[in-house]
Amino acid sequence: NSAETSPSVVFESIQGCNPKCLRMLLENISGLTVDDDFTVEVIPEINAAVVTFIKSIDTEEFVKKCSRNKRVKKFKMTARLLELTQSIKAENIPASVSTDYMTVYFESARNGGGTVSDIQLLPEENSAIVTFCSHKGNA
Repeated sequence: NSAETSPSVVFESIQGCNPKCLRMLLENISGLTVDDDFTVEVIPEINAAVVTFIKSIDTEEFVKKCSRNKRVKKFKMTARLLELTQSIKAENIPASVSTDYMTVYFESARNGGGTVSDIQLLPEENSAIVTFCSHKGNA
C-alpha cells in the first residue's frame, strides 16, 4: 500500500457529545488511552473534532468501527479519515470566522494540520472547503 494512511480522523456533528464524553467514547471504541495513544482537538466553531493517533493503528478500520458504533450513531456524529492530500468540508462555521483564522487553525501542527493551499467559504451553507497542499512532491 503506497498511499500513506492518515493518522487523523475527523469527527463531525459532535454538538450532542461534550468533549469529555467524546474522549471516553473514543477510548472505548479504540481501546486506547487519550493523551498517551491519541489526541483530541475539539473545534467548537465547526462542530468537529480531529483525533490524531500517536500510536500506529489502522485508522481506516477505526473509522469503520466508529460508523457502526451505536453511541456514535445516537449522537449522529460522522467519522472519516483526514486525508493527507485532500480537501475537507468544514461545516457549521459561524459567519464571523475569517479565512485567515481558518488557515492558521488548519495549518496548526497541534491540530494535525498541514499547509493550506485554499479555503473556499460557502457562507450560505455555513461551511467551507479547506484544501491542503500535497505533502509529497513539493520539492
